[in-house]
Amino acid sequence: MSFVLSQKETCVRNMSFHRVTICRLTWFGSAAACLLAAAAGCGRGRVAAPTPDSEAAASLRAVLSSDEAAAGEAGSAEASTGTGWGTLTGRFVFAGTPPAANQLLVDKDTAVCTAEGRKLFDQSLQVDESTGGLANVVVFARRVSRVKERELSEEPLVFDQKACEFLSPVFAARVGQAIDVRNSDPIGHNTNVSGTSFNQLIPAGEGTIFTPSRETGMPTMVTCNIHPWMKAYAVFREDGYVAVSAADGTFTIPDLPAGEEVELQVWHERSTGPNGALAADMPSYDWSSKGRFTVKLEPDETFDMGEIQIPASALGS
Repeated sequence: MSFVLSQKETCVRNMSFHRVTICRLTWFGSAAACLLAAAAGCGRGRVAAPTPDSEAAASLRAVLSSDEAAAGEAGSAEASTGTGWGTLTGRFVFAGTPPAANQLLVDKDTAVCTAEGRKLFDQSLQVDESTGGLANVVVFARRVSRVKERELSEEPLVFDQKACEFLSPVFAARVGQAIDVRNSDPIGHNTNVSGTSFNQLIPAGEGTIFTPSRETGMPTMVTCNIHPWMKAYAVFREDGYVAVSAADGTFTIPDLPAGEEVELQVWHERSTGPNGALAADMPSYDWSSKGRFTVKLEPDETFDMGEIQIPASALGS
């Protein structure tokens, strides 16, 4: 057994007029203290009582407190994570009478874009005449603690442009999902997806595959560099927890984590909120002015939020 002496040494004089040397010793890095008695010239010394090492005690208390805090955080995280999966559904309704859509200025390739007197109109506000359903509202989970594994579709998502319009004014896809960007017109289009590297000329009657490599956050704009009135929006999410409301205003997001709170973001192109965030008067869901609300689903539950009324003022109408 070998000992390594520390540089600290304390010597005291005992009651029998002998010198007693108390040496701090370290054995392979431990904080143990060893007392070594030595006579001042003759005789045996008396060993002094050990003294407490306050520095080592403080260090030990700090380590134990850190471990307890880490364990508490881990336990809290575990408790906040639920089990199973649930489905969220609902329907957005435009509250009021929608205004008439504005006609777009078409000043290029008019032989195709406005053939036979055809007119193009702004598509940013689409409301179902019979039900008042509000289309093209985007709903997505801002963050989740876990994701249900699902295979990406082998069939590419079709994003087409015809008669100088994007046929899908708003669409959603998962990161890594193939998107077939088509051009069904007899003239060329240059499709540009903002925030990505995709900015390509699509020849007449052809198409190309675009695969998004990262999330967009809020929806990003898609334009045609040749025909400036053409505009659409795309949203790409890693987890796939995203939906775009249909023509009747309905939306569905399946397989959300159940048993825990999930915060969702709502967006609409015409929204007067920050970055298109869509607010609604839904206090039971803690719906904020930033277009965010929370839900907590039960395992295997399909929860219907019912009608979500969106006032005309929230859409600048």
